[in-house]
Amino acid sequence: MFAHNKALQYTVRVSETNPGLANLLLEQFGGPQGELAAAGRYFTQYLAEDDPGRRDMLIDIATEELSHLEVIGTLVCMLNKGAKGEISEGVDQEGELYRKISGRGNDSHVTQVLYGAGAPLTNSGGVPWTAAYIDTIGDPTADLRSNIAAESRAKIIYERLINLTDDAGVKEALGFLMTREIAHQQMFEKALYSIEGNFPPGKLPGMPQFTQVYYDMSQGEGNARGPWNSDEHFNVVSERSQQVGVDGSGGGFDVRLSSTEAKIAQQLMMRTRSAQTGDPITGAELGSDGTAPQSPMASQPPKSGQQG
Repeated sequence: MFAHNKALQYTVRVSETNPGLANLLLEQFGGPQGELAAAGRYFTQYLAEDDPGRRDMLIDIATEELSHLEVIGTLVCMLNKGAKGEISEGVDQEGELYRKISGRGNDSHVTQVLYGAGAPLTNSGGVPWTAAYIDTIGDPTADLRSNIAAESRAKIIYERLINLTDDAGVKEALGFLMTREIAHQQMFEKALYSIEGNFPPGKLPGMPQFTQVYYDMSQGEGNARGPWNSDEHFNVVSERSQQVGVDGSGGGFDVRLSSTEAKIAQQLMMRTRSAQTGDPITGAELGSDGTAPQSPMASQPPKSGQQG
């Protein structure tokens, strides 16, 4: 059950109309790193979670993300408030009003015209929100890592938005939302590392002969070594011949077919094979000398009894 408190989690103060900034803030309203995507991600994880502690944490954070959605949506609408009145009431001459909405930056004119300067569930480019943003997979060691990354991405977006405005009230509200991303990331990390044996994700172990191997597949200027391919942690394989057929069976391919399947497959191969000799004329070559291509029938002599 959800119960709504009409007071925002954080006070919103906007000093002046700024539809261009409002449009950019939609990235955190209906975008892939936004608050609705976060709320949906953690809510779906909560529903399937069996661990009582993680279950409680997930629904707490999911609910808080809805509170953040309300804060960012309120910011969008407040930044659009003046524009909404102007375009809805038509207080200016048509040309002046058009100049106003088209001169406010990025795609804010689309938001003003299509959505009445409200807060649509789109990103800043106008792409509608989609449930495809929800990447819950149902395993806590994988989902918690995804959550950590999601909170990190959201923090970066908030940092960029903060750098785009000098409105002190907007900066403060965005700073709060950014800070909560840090808090949530810490919570998810604590939950992840509270799971004994959390790596690798899932139940099955990897094939031991490959888990500590680093294949140096891209070679040349720029090759670098670090903890990710140090000899202390990994067996670095740079020899090209050792990067193929690593199972020891040559790296070929094979499939077992029934006699009927093999016959049909051979029939298909023969029907669609390319000739290894000759020089077939292509469509691009016909008329390439600037003349109109001649119909193949034009060069054939008439059949007996027909006029030439």
